[in-house]
Amino acid sequence: MLTYIVRRLLAAVGLLLVVTLITFWIFYILPLWAGQTPQSLAAAYVGKQQDPLALRAVVDRFGFDKPLFAQYFDYVIGIVHGRTYSDGVSLIHCNAPCFGYSFKNYEQVWPTLLSRAPVTVSIALGAGVLWLVFGVLSGVISAVRKGSIADRVSMGIALAGVALPVYFVGPLLEALTGRWNTTYVPFLSNPFQWAQHLSIPWVALAFGYAALYARMTRAGMLDALNEDFVRTARAKGVRERKVLYRHALRSALTPIITIFGMDLGAVLGGAVLLEVTFSLPGLGLLAINSIQQDDFPVVMGVTLLAAFFIVVANIVVDVFYAVVDPRVRLA
Repeated sequence: MLTYIVRRLLAAVGLLLVVTLITFWIFYILPLWAGQTPQSLAAAYVGKQQDPLALRAVVDRFGFDKPLFAQYFDYVIGIVHGRTYSDGVSLIHCNAPCFGYSFKNYEQVWPTLLSRAPVTVSIALGAGVLWLVFGVLSGVISAVRKGSIADRVSMGIALAGVALPVYFVGPLLEALTGRWNTTYVPFLSNPFQWAQHLSIPWVALAFGYAALYARMTRAGMLDALNEDFVRTARAKGVRERKVLYRHALRSALTPIITIFGMDLGAVLGGAVLLEVTFSLPGLGLLAINSIQQDDFPVVMGVTLLAAFFIVVANIVVDVFYAVVDPRVRLA
């Protein structure tokens, strides 16, 4: 088991390095291939009066004139050990982990990410619990009572959840409940208000995901109920409830676990539409604002943090698989 976990961790580190390389290539190398120069890249960080001295200072800040491999090496080393930038006048030290320095806001990227992360984590965890519980429960009921009114209603709601985007469901819920003031309250400040203020965003985000999980659970349960091991259990006189939950549901949940890990990791990286709809200051809204301001270091930081969440979620899923099914450890 320990060997399996170590192999997965080493693979995760390699994957994160690949993500950093791709991200660096998109933001720094690809523009140069498109014909831009270090000075034209620096022009995005200078005001209206783009004199040569100002452009030179920005080039020095980001090291645009260095070889590409040296720029990438500096970026990766900076994440681990920190980095020092130059604005042409003074030196600016970025503490480890240094995901860059925003010369738009004159602050380090990592503290900015940490200040926004609690909002996104709160959204993801609350909505994740809702869509997993209600999605799986609805799918099981629909499979057990196939063709009934409950099945048709559940699948009808699931179809609506897939079709309606979060930026429609969110304002609709606010109109129905009469609650138009969705603000974020830190959990440690007031746990009750934290949950109360995030309840509508949770439901709005979970609605679409729960619909998908309900359809997947229903399909998995129907396939499992037709398997030989289920027929054998019933023939042996095993109680129906035990057949459904210990045999059929356990088999149907295997793909659900994988999808849940991917979805939760993606939402932890920033629920962009939800945060924009409700103006919640999370990582998704930070990414949108940074893109509009051409604040590339912050965008890169959000991208890498989102990739980290997804990789960690996949490691947790892999370890859970290894616990449930020892055969996975040999893969």
